Amino acid sequence: MTVNAAPAEVPVPEQSTTRLSAWRLLAANPLTVASGAVLAIVVALAVLAPWVAPYGVNAIDVGSALRPPDGQHWFGTDDLGRDVFSRVLLAGGTSLSIAAAAVAFALVVGVGLGAVAGYRGGLADTVLMRIVDVMFAFPVLLLALAIVAIFQPGMVTTMVAIGIVYTPIFARVARASALSVRTSPFVQVSQTMGTPGTWILLRHVLPNIAGPLVVQTSLSLAFAILSEAALSFLGLGIQPPAPSWGGMLFSAQGFVAQAWWMSVFPGAAIFVTALAFNLVGDGLRDVLDPRQRTLIEARRSR
Repeated sequence: MTVNAAPAEVPVPEQSTTRLSAWRLLAANPLTVASGAVLAIVVALAVLAPWVAPYGVNAIDVGSALRPPDGQHWFGTDDLGRDVFSRVLLAGGTSLSIAAAAVAFALVVGVGLGAVAGYRGGLADTVLMRIVDVMFAFPVLLLALAIVAIFQPGMVTTMVAIGIVYTPIFARVARASALSVRTSPFVQVSQTMGTPGTWILLRHVLPNIAGPLVVQTSLSLAFAILSEAALSFLGLGIQPPAPSWGGMLFSAQGFVAQAWWMSVFPGAAIFVTALAFNLVGDGLRDVLDPRQRTLIEARRSR
C-alpha cells in the first residue's frame, strides 16, 4: 500500500519587525515635523486672526504712520498708521484661503480629466492631453495674468485663474498613475466581471493614485501662495481694502528704504509658508514613494 506523503509546507518569510509605517517614517524626519508644526501655527494664526489681531485690518492712525517696531506695534505701522502685525495675521487668512480654494479646484478638475484620460485611453486620452499640452505651453504666471486681465480682478477671479493654471499638473499626475493602475490584475478582473467604469475609477483607480496626488497638492499649495502674492503685487489680485501678503508688498514698494518693516514681515510670511509646504511635500514624497521608502528603511535598519 502506497502512502501519499504530506505536501511540504512552503516557508513564509516573517514580516520584518524593523519595517516602519509611513507615518512613523514621516515622524522620524525632523525637518518635515518642524515644517508641519510651522504650517499648523500659520494656519491657526490665520483662523484665529480676527480674535488675535490687536488692531483692525484697516484701523488708520495717521499720527502713528511709519512707526518702527516697538512694544505697541510689534511689526511697526505702514504709511497710513495701520498695524503691520495685525494686517499680516489677517492677510494670512485671505492668502491661504485663496491658495486652498485654487488648489482644490485644480485637484478636482485635473484629477477628473487625468483619471478618465488614463483609464479610457483612445480618443479621450488624445484630446484631453492635447488640451493639457497647450496649457503647459504657457508660463504659469503669464497664463494667470492673461485670465485675470480678461475678467475683473478680485478674490474669485484670482482663485479661478490660479486653479486653471495648476489643473494640467494634476491632470498629468492622475493620468500617469491611472495608466499604471489600469493594467493591474484587480482592475482587469473588475472589467471582466462587467463592473461599470465609473465604479472602477472611484473604487480602484483613485485610491491607488492618492499618494502622488497628496504630494502634488502640498507642492501646489506652496506655488499657489507665491502666485497669489505675485498677482496681488502686480495689482491684479486681491484688491484693497481687503488684505493680502502680496498686496502689502505692493503698498510697501515705495517705502523700502524708509520703512523696511512694511515689506520684510509680509515677505517673510510668504517665504516661510511656501518653504514649509515644499518641505512637507518632500517628506510626503519620501514616505509615499515605495522606492524612496525602501531606501529610508534600509538606512534606518543599518
